[in-house]
Amino acid sequence: MIRILLAEDMDVVRGALATLLGLEPDMTVVAQVGSGDTIVPAAVEHRPDVAVLDVELPGIDGLTAAAVLKERVPDCAVLMLTGYGKPGGLRRALEAQVSGYLLKTATPAELAAAIRAVHAGERVLDPKLAVAAWELPGNPLTPREAEVLRMAAEGAGADEIGAHLHLSARTVRNYLSAIATKLDARNRVDAVRIAQESGWI
Repeated sequence: MIRILLAEDMDVVRGALATLLGLEPDMTVVAQVGSGDTIVPAAVEHRPDVAVLDVELPGIDGLTAAAVLKERVPDCAVLMLTGYGKPGGLRRALEAQVSGYLLKTATPAELAAAIRAVHAGERVLDPKLAVAAWELPGNPLTPREAEVLRMAAEGAGADEIGAHLHLSARTVRNYLSAIATKLDARNRVDAVRIAQESGWI
């Protein structure tokens, strides 16, 4: 039996997935969680063979949890599910060394097949996402620019970012202006969106 941990923040979706997978003759759902920060404790307790994780989760996101999970429970294969076909997310998933990355539009049969494949040590990547990630340009941001934009994405103002990074507020504003130009963004918010969708921050 393939022991499965499910992480999905929407109760109805999580319940439906658990029911569908429970119908498979070779699968059993041993744990269900609704937030990213409960994934690792649940995996340590229940020792699943495969963790099926939503990318977008409260607490910590699924990809961040996946990276920690690979360290704490290395025998557990990780299959990510995403509702958004963002190629940058696939790149982050590959960096986190997950075993599979599938769109939520997959059929129940495709999901079950993906679980069996990652359990057998294979890699599963949604072909549309793989092509999009291949065509995605490299990250144009320097590490410092990415750090500034990451803090801006979290709601920090120029003064706060400057204090944290030992820069003047004016220098921070210059960074944000340069970042927007590099990303061909309309403003700071647009720059954050572009960078997040591309997996650069």
